[in-house]
Amino acid sequence: MKVFDNTTKKLFLASWVSVNPAEGSELNVTAIQRDIPKYRCDIFRFLRQWLNNIQICDRKFARRICKLIPAQCPFERKIKLFGKTLFYIPPLCKLNPLYEELVSLRFRALCYLADECGEDITQYC
Repeated sequence: MKVFDNTTKKLFLASWVSVNPAEGSELNVTAIQRDIPKYRCDIFRFLRQWLNNIQICDRKFARRICKLIPAQCPFERKIKLFGKTLFYIPPLCKLNPLYEELVSLRFRALCYLADECGEDITQYC
């Protein structure tokens, strides 16, 4: 059983399923579509495509990716003084425009190590 194949199918299915199709009308959809510009300038499009097209086919490369891309946001902190929290710095990774692609790349590398190589991936989590 391959984790990656089953997870992505369920992820895409959940992304496209409408909960209440009777509530949405065709008039509202066409009004929304008219407001969206046809040509959107996305300066990160090339990098997103490049990251999504990286194929994981080497054990060393997969390990390197898992070590370079952290599992949790490294910027999240609680600043404490005498056991009381003074202030909290929230995770800032979501501000990264390539966050989703990097997390997806790390997930593909973890799946390759687990499914194809049969390695224990708990050290990367």
